[in-house]
Amino acid sequence: MTGIKLFVGLGNPGKQYEDTRHNAGFWWINHIGRLNNTRMNAEAKFFGNAGKLNTSGHEAWLLKPSTFMNLSGRSVSALAKFYKIPPEAILVIHDELDLPPGTCKLKKGGGHGGHNGLEDINAQLGSNEYWRLRLGIGHPGDRNAVVNYVLHTPSKNELQVIEQSIDESALVLSLLLQGQFDQAMQKLHSKSA
Repeated sequence: MTGIKLFVGLGNPGKQYEDTRHNAGFWWINHIGRLNNTRMNAEAKFFGNAGKLNTSGHEAWLLKPSTFMNLSGRSVSALAKFYKIPPEAILVIHDELDLPPGTCKLKKGGGHGGHNGLEDINAQLGSNEYWRLRLGIGHPGDRNAVVNYVLHTPSKNELQVIEQSIDESALVLSLLLQGQFDQAMQKLHSKSA
């Protein structure tokens, strides 16, 4: 079983988006980078900030696309093609409206569920068979309020439980690197139940 070779956090670049719910994927990459002393550098050829993660005898890439959310696939496919990383060795970390804040779910494949970042990654990779780490941010309750909701800062309590789910998901990093996805899911989903 191939482990993860590329971790992609989804978000929007720029100060004004830094603390918004839509940037939960960036928060995850920042957290993993800090824990493992991984330096992120602007990489023009990958349309994003990338860093080499070295931990527990495994190497992988961390990537934060600097394209906007709906063009994330350009960055993901550029790095994946360059390093010949197949879709099943990619994990995309993104905000998930259909999960309550503090919930974190791992899954492989599937549709994009209206998430523009995932839609573009599917199109650019020509595949949806990559892994996703879905960070729950909750739903505003009204479809028409979604755009405004994801582009705003979560409440203090929401942020606290989202950060907690990021901490907990960081604990399965070595399982993800080793390709032990069933164990990673078991660990994560028992916490989020």
